[in-house]
Amino acid sequence: MPHVPKGRGARNRRRVAVCVPALVMLAVGLWGLDRGGMWRDEAVSFQVGRRTVPQIWALLHGVDAVHGLYYLLAHAVLTVHPGEVGLRLPSVGAAAVTAGLVAALGTRLARPRVGLWAGLLYAVAPMAGHYAQEGRSYALVAAGATAATLLLVRAVRGGSPGSWAAYGAVLGLTCWLHEFAVLLLCAHAASLALARVGRAWRGWACAAAGVAASLVPMVLVSRGQSAQVAWLRRPTAVTAEELLRGFLGPSQGVYAVCLALALAGSAAILGQRGELTLAGVALPLTVVPPAVLMAASQVSPLFVDRYVLYALSGAPLLVAAGAERVAGLVGRLRLPSSLPPRLVTLAGVLAVVLAFLHQLPLLRADRDPGTRPDDLAAASRAVARETAPGDAVLFLPAHVRNVALTYPGAFRGTRDVALVKGAAASGTLYGREAGPREMRHRLARLERVWVVADRKLLAGRWSVRKPAERAKLAELRRDFTGRQQVRRGGVVVRLYVRDRAPAAASRPPAPQSGPPRPGRS
Repeated sequence: MPHVPKGRGARNRRRVAVCVPALVMLAVGLWGLDRGGMWRDEAVSFQVGRRTVPQIWALLHGVDAVHGLYYLLAHAVLTVHPGEVGLRLPSVGAAAVTAGLVAALGTRLARPRVGLWAGLLYAVAPMAGHYAQEGRSYALVAAGATAATLLLVRAVRGGSPGSWAAYGAVLGLTCWLHEFAVLLLCAHAASLALARVGRAWRGWACAAAGVAASLVPMVLVSRGQSAQVAWLRRPTAVTAEELLRGFLGPSQGVYAVCLALALAGSAAILGQRGELTLAGVALPLTVVPPAVLMAASQVSPLFVDRYVLYALSGAPLLVAAGAERVAGLVGRLRLPSSLPPRLVTLAGVLAVVLAFLHQLPLLRADRDPGTRPDDLAAASRAVARETAPGDAVLFLPAHVRNVALTYPGAFRGTRDVALVKGAAASGTLYGREAGPREMRHRLARLERVWVVADRKLLAGRWSVRKPAERAKLAELRRDFTGRQQVRRGGVVVRLYVRDRAPAAASRPPAPQSGPPRPGRS
């Protein structure tokens, strides 16, 4: 049975165990929050969040239905506090809440010091810190999933009649932030099975049915938008190892110690019949959602680590449970070096501080926008410096227009060659562009054009499929020569100048005999 202290002093210890990790996570999240730039996913949240509610609703019919609730939240936040810091603040707050909830789970299922250790481990985890500073939904999903897990524990332990309703409501809302949170039901079912509960199954099944029914509209819409994740690949054993390292600590020393403690903590997975144990809750939470999604992704690739960020909440609980077992073993041996309980608590806190210091370079590097896949602010500054009013600009592929939608000031006065209808007006993420024939016609009239492009695409490391994008590439490779360029992360800003004289450029090209030149569409 978990250690349940009594009295006013015990209540104070429980409060400290919950509040301290939340405050630490809040400090870590606020540290370096203004990076001075957004990467592509954050930029989508930003530019969609600044649209009107009817425009957001129109967008969701075509793309990103899975993020619809988050976009509405971002719209409300950006109305009050526009800017990238305002966009990220909900994630910081959600991460702080998650750290407190992890501590509350450890306190409820074991004892306050276990909750304190687990909450602090979550707060200093680089993976938690990374998504605490992302203007996306994943930190909020983690908070909702951890809250639902705590409500599950309360319901199983004989909470109020409305406990299962609260559990279903919180989990349902979390799944509307991201539908893959529904895999939490599998983890909770595993916890109930390990606890060998009887009466709880009925309440859980009713709540689970309500959650599943509420998700039907989203599933029906998002299935038609599956092309958005066509870029994903099947996860491998390497993927699983990387996720485990992300959960337990990416640095080798921290990873080795935490893995050993987590294995020790997992040993107590079974308790008395009808009793939820700490390991019985934490291990399925950590393992089941990623394992189910990885298995499903062998058939239809859907796995990305951020989709199961909420499973991270279980890992520090296992590590803290293992530390508690080690402390208990040392105490039972009655060694001369055995410490009083308060010093044991302090020793665990100091161990977390050492883990934090060991991983501090990773956390510091994560505050650099250059560590993200791209830095759209840096790309926009390059455009503002290189272009002049009236210059033609071409985005390749169309999603790179995200730079202009997020930082429109840098493109003021330039001409968007390919655009037919703006993003908000067309109900799309990046706007509607001209078709292949019109695209060739527009480019044929240009003597020079600034191309803002994906660096890997220009380097030939991947190819476009849409005919309009292929037409852009073909025209550039056939009739233009790249001159000066600026590279900013994954984005290249390059000036293309027509090979032939301007007079010839104004006329359609004459028919050629023989085979076409390389790159002709």
